[in-house]
Amino acid sequence: MLGGKSVLGEIRARFQAALSGLVDSTVEYLDLIHRSQSQRFGDYQADLAMALAKHLRRKPRDVAAEIVARLEIADLAEPPELAGPGFINLRLREDYLARRLNALLHDERLGVPVIESPQTFVVDYSAPNVAKPMHVGHIRSTVIGDALCRTLRFVGHRVISDNHIGDWGTQFGMMLYGYRHFLDADAYRQNPVAELARVYRVVRRLMDYHEAKAGLPERKAEIARRRSSIEGLRERLADPTLDAKSKDKLTKELRRAEAALAEAERDLASVETLLGEVEADPRWSGWAAAHAGIGKAVLAETAKLHGGDEENLRLWREFLPHSRHEMERIYRRLGIRFDYTLGESFYHEQLPGLTEDLLRRGLARVSDGAVCIFFDDLPAPMIIRKQDGAFLYATTDLATLRWRMENWRPNAILYVVDHRQSLHFCQLFAAARMLGYQDVTLQHVSFGTVLGEDGRPFRTRAGDTVGLESLLDEAVRRAAEIVAGNDDAKPQGPELSPDERRRVAEVVGIGALKYADLSQNRSSDYVFSYDKMLAMNGNTGTYMQYAYARIRNIFAKGEVDIDALRLAGDQIVLAHPEERALALEILRFPEAIELVLEDYRPHQLTSYLFDLSNCFSTFYQECPVLQAPSAEVRTSRLLLCDVTGRVIRCGLHLLGIETVERM
Repeated sequence: MLGGKSVLGEIRARFQAALSGLVDSTVEYLDLIHRSQSQRFGDYQADLAMALAKHLRRKPRDVAAEIVARLEIADLAEPPELAGPGFINLRLREDYLARRLNALLHDERLGVPVIESPQTFVVDYSAPNVAKPMHVGHIRSTVIGDALCRTLRFVGHRVISDNHIGDWGTQFGMMLYGYRHFLDADAYRQNPVAELARVYRVVRRLMDYHEAKAGLPERKAEIARRRSSIEGLRERLADPTLDAKSKDKLTKELRRAEAALAEAERDLASVETLLGEVEADPRWSGWAAAHAGIGKAVLAETAKLHGGDEENLRLWREFLPHSRHEMERIYRRLGIRFDYTLGESFYHEQLPGLTEDLLRRGLARVSDGAVCIFFDDLPAPMIIRKQDGAFLYATTDLATLRWRMENWRPNAILYVVDHRQSLHFCQLFAAARMLGYQDVTLQHVSFGTVLGEDGRPFRTRAGDTVGLESLLDEAVRRAAEIVAGNDDAKPQGPELSPDERRRVAEVVGIGALKYADLSQNRSSDYVFSYDKMLAMNGNTGTYMQYAYARIRNIFAKGEVDIDALRLAGDQIVLAHPEERALALEILRFPEAIELVLEDYRPHQLTSYLFDLSNCFSTFYQECPVLQAPSAEVRTSRLLLCDVTGRVIRCGLHLLGIETVERM
């Protein structure tokens, strides 16, 4: 709960007092007070009378009338209006709005109160494998996690951001094998990161080839079984005696079966393409023949590394700084920083002790030679140590959680990881409770997939995963074209120098990429589109940045010293309907922050900023600023523009997006 009150918080506090004596617990009813969807229903609407009427066994309108009679809100709002079966509509007083708005002129927090009871949050996000370049799959975790860290800190929580990188494990076994068999020494000396990435891809492709070849007969058999099952369903559907309900059920089952077959056929086609490409290329087919046991060999290299083999450890220490340097360069470009980067290798020596502790306490047991934790309410056990003695990332995650609890003592740990890891986190959290960590909130902040226009995970035309840096480069390149086009089209001629254009393009391109991701409900997949991402209108980062730049341009064009104007002591006066509408939207900023943190969804803030920018656009069209009808109105509107711009800039900053003075 935030200390102090937003407008909505103040309204809810008044209703809470009015409900005293009517009901023991008010929380569920206060949640039914919200912003109105239409001005016809005022500014805020309370829908609680209907729910409360069921509890009190009275007519909803009678309950609403009693609440209104108890409600002391005359200093905030006009007399409440009863509507329909029991809706309570509120329209805020102009003097109340103006008083709240003018308080923001010298408020750096823009009305967002500091939390009453700060807590310690650990936010685990990004977490790439450093053995290979970062790719498009890392963008969601990275920008969502960063936005949550910024927002939690802004309201006063202590936040520890930890990038739990994959700097240990099978990916390094692949790199070690590739280094020994496929390295171009000259290329490695010139650009170690690029060459290590290349040999990694060679090993990955050869492993995929042999796995695909071994699994090909089973794939074909599975497709044959699916086709046979579909034929059976079609025969059953052709039965003239089938009733409508059964026919509908079978039709749905047939559609599901056909969709599953189509997916299996696409996977088979992808596998056959890989096999065909490798076998048609003399170099690749030669490598495939010479490295038939590559999968086992990679595991052997990994086992040697984990077992402390001196040469593998030496190479690992040589590889790691190169990979880390490249990764940090990308983060700097994104404006991302972490408090800690404690990778899997940091916890490696803790894994044997953790395993023995779990066995000694009876929390894990040996099953078919592996050490597992079994759960009553989960479909699969959590494997802690495999039959061959190797540990898994589940073991490392459990050791990481234990270390964080012992060293940082957080109230909550957020894991910003894609939805495909849901079962893993259910197991991890259940195991943590078994270890005695009852007083910490553990939450998997899951998210969907970035898709291409074909509805499949976004990839290059060659079918490779899109590299994150190439994604950034393309976004900036396209932004540069837009920036140049807009600057060249200005009536008085271009205003930006070449260096300014490059700077603005970097800010706009990367901001657009981040905003495009953050504006999606994190639970959903979304289709990636450069054109939509960089549009100058609609719910895009570019539109928000343009709205801010337009406000700054008003001050530049009018030669207004806005800092001096703030200090002059003038006030905002809300005389025009669009001024009032903009003021109301500005004052919703704290509510947007609360919505973000309610379920860790940054899109609540992007939606708010879009509404605010639209509201400002309407105000700008209807209410002349520099050409206002009087000096007093001009000053009032300049101050209103200033508060709007500060809120947009602050909101974008919380999303990790920069602003520019000119576009």
